[in-house]
Amino acid sequence: MRIDLLSVKPFEICSIRPPTENYSLTFRLTRNCYWNKCWFCPVYKFGARYSKRGIEEVKEDIRRAKLIDNILSEQGIGNNTYSYAGYSRVSELVERIKSANRDADNRDECDKEEISEDLDPGLVWFLPWFKDKATLEDSFNHILSWRMEGGKTCFMGDADSLILKPDFITEAIDQIKINFPSIQRFTVYGRTRSAARLRTLEDLKAYRKAGLNRVHFGIESGSDAVLKLVNKGVTRDEHIEGGIKTREAGLSCSVYVMPGLGGVKWWQEHAYDTADVLTRISPDYIRLRSLQVFPQTPLDEAMHNGEFAEASEEQVVREIRIIVEEIDADTEIMSDSATNLLNINGRLPDDRVAMLREIDQYLALSKRDKLLFSLESRVSSFAGQYGGLTRDISNALGPFIKKGGLDFSGISDTDIDDVIRLIRSKLMP
Repeated sequence: MRIDLLSVKPFEICSIRPPTENYSLTFRLTRNCYWNKCWFCPVYKFGARYSKRGIEEVKEDIRRAKLIDNILSEQGIGNNTYSYAGYSRVSELVERIKSANRDADNRDECDKEEISEDLDPGLVWFLPWFKDKATLEDSFNHILSWRMEGGKTCFMGDADSLILKPDFITEAIDQIKINFPSIQRFTVYGRTRSAARLRTLEDLKAYRKAGLNRVHFGIESGSDAVLKLVNKGVTRDEHIEGGIKTREAGLSCSVYVMPGLGGVKWWQEHAYDTADVLTRISPDYIRLRSLQVFPQTPLDEAMHNGEFAEASEEQVVREIRIIVEEIDADTEIMSDSATNLLNINGRLPDDRVAMLREIDQYLALSKRDKLLFSLESRVSSFAGQYGGLTRDISNALGPFIKKGGLDFSGISDTDIDDVIRLIRSKLMP
């Protein structure tokens, strides 16, 4: 079949999505975050504006995605078989389409986003991963990844799709199902406050009836003091009400908590209150996201002016221990973030003893051995996430490289800690 190259356009992709949705097909129902005031969050800052999209805009993106899917199918690219050759063929297709569009003087493709020279180098590293505008090649690769992973999941963003009425969600899901009938799971991000205060139980049931399967909530903490400190814009009671109501509606509930968010002052209250909130909600999944303070965020400013004292890695691990020990619920704990020092995974209550044993093995190490463990863990996490080490990390490790591997004899704890902090500053949350 002849491809009409002039009709192929990029569509908007959710670059911010849960790790379980890395290979899902995504569509933006809203853009960015309407709250966007959390002190710890570097996302949706620096000029990003919130907006709701019209249903016709969403349908147009679905149409564009379907056209790309059809092209890949016709070309035999990404038929459930992983191969780097598929990405090479996509690049060739994209160049043909760009050439045809240039010849027709049709410049509908999104321009490359500019990064301000005023940004901290740490943010310059992260922001290219958080694209607000997708290129044509992004769109093709997005569909290709989805196809190669089986084409069964869809995530609809951005930050809080529960702000949208059930009729809108229903129409969007119906249109996606028509064009992509292989999809079996639909998920969204939501705020517990929206589930508790904005949406009725009947609304949430209507989402479920439409085909929505799971809501991902960023709870972060169960402590009102910590939630107020970081300007989360929600209370522990709203966390509990929103989570329980979501489960009562028949929706799977996946929550994110942030060990370390209480800093030095509030760490115990943060840990115990978070465990209590999680017990009351009894979510299907609890995902650990250890705090990383990003530059040029309000929390970074608070840390520098003395309002917030960052927790040590050992203290963060002790918080996780309290959470694992105190939760009284049938739930799954997952450590699927590179920010976590330990990979603590398991089902409560069955795997509690095994998870606590792994935590205690770390806590029993000497101070020096804890540092060496952290360095090894962080190097491994970075290489796993990005496929290798950056030049600055390799240079920082240079003095430790001896014949036969790494040698830290004679290297001070401070020098090791500096390398750890460099690597942590580049780990995607």
